[in-house]
Amino acid sequence: MKIARIEDLHCDAGWRVFSFLKITTDDGLVGWSEYNESYGSHGLTAIIRKLGERLIGQDPRPVERISATLYAITRQAPGGMNSQAIAAIENALLDVKAKALGVPVCALFGGPVRDRLQLYWSHCGSYRLSQAQKMGVEPVRSLDDLVKLGRHVRERGFAALKTNIFRFDANPPYMHQPGFTRGPGFPELNTDARLLAAIRDELAAFRQGAGPDMGILLDLNFNFKTEGYVKVARAVEPYDLFWLEIDSYDPEGLAYIRSRAGMPIASCESLFGRRQFRPFFENRSMDVAIVDVPWNGLAESIKIAAMADPYEINCAPHNFYGHLSTLMSAHFCAAIPNFRIMEIDIDDVPWKDDLVTHPPVIENGHLLVPTRPGWGADVNEDAIRAHPVKS
Repeated sequence: MKIARIEDLHCDAGWRVFSFLKITTDDGLVGWSEYNESYGSHGLTAIIRKLGERLIGQDPRPVERISATLYAITRQAPGGMNSQAIAAIENALLDVKAKALGVPVCALFGGPVRDRLQLYWSHCGSYRLSQAQKMGVEPVRSLDDLVKLGRHVRERGFAALKTNIFRFDANPPYMHQPGFTRGPGFPELNTDARLLAAIRDELAAFRQGAGPDMGILLDLNFNFKTEGYVKVARAVEPYDLFWLEIDSYDPEGLAYIRSRAGMPIASCESLFGRRQFRPFFENRSMDVAIVDVPWNGLAESIKIAAMADPYEINCAPHNFYGHLSTLMSAHFCAAIPNFRIMEIDIDDVPWKDDLVTHPPVIENGHLLVPTRPGWGADVNEDAIRAHPVKS
């Protein structure tokens, strides 16, 4: 078996682009992976194409050797988009190998440990602030809308939801994201009494609608510095958060925040590889390690989870992409013993299911781990072509 072609496909997914890598072998097997260059990784496809040129004519099945080789030739510029490109290739090769063996990908890593994965509804209300029309849902415009949305999540059978920071004291309301230069507050990333009050009001509305048993997760992203994260953590203590999510590249600073927070801290979704995760584990910086499978590759992600286990840290996938990414992340969650909970975006464009042959199956807030060979689904190329990316 040899690699014959490596292709990339893209479709307009409303407010971002879904991208897929297709590896075809000379005997007709096809391996797929999903990647994303809409969030800080513009130009990733060009890197994937350049690295992929080296693989034509090679046997796709020794995945570890191929990944090690690609890491070696990019050693002088580690992490970042080089790591994302290697991950996209590694994930597609794993799909090929599992299909060749007739097994699910998680079986390559000793799994499944479990066949049902608890989910949390991610970006709850976030996309409804500005993208409701594209999704065909009611927009979020007030705290009362959050009460209704929290009730809806509970009625759909979910036991946990994650949200971002909303500001309803503006017209139109917006999501507080100065860490990404979206809206006021950049570059200082400070907090004030009005912002803290807005966060408390938002959490109170979700708690009112979702009820006392709903796990509520609040994602702060990169929107504060150490002082601000501590202030937010203290302000939200009355709302019994499932976790407070913080993005930080400072393991000691994050450990300082954790030591002053009255709830679990989740972090690390923006890190690459075991070397970047290691100081966060050694400093006991977080309670839950978030691992991005499309960014790291499944094989590397499982190694990160294995490194987390001796520190008594459980892992959760960073998964706010398309359905193929959800299936890739599901195999990660199925294969590791130290699983916490799985992220999934429920709010999305109405034709999202069309992009794969077998969309994820969700029952009562849990995802059923696919048992078909490979990831459990292929990409529907006709559906991709039906939603071309606008130049």
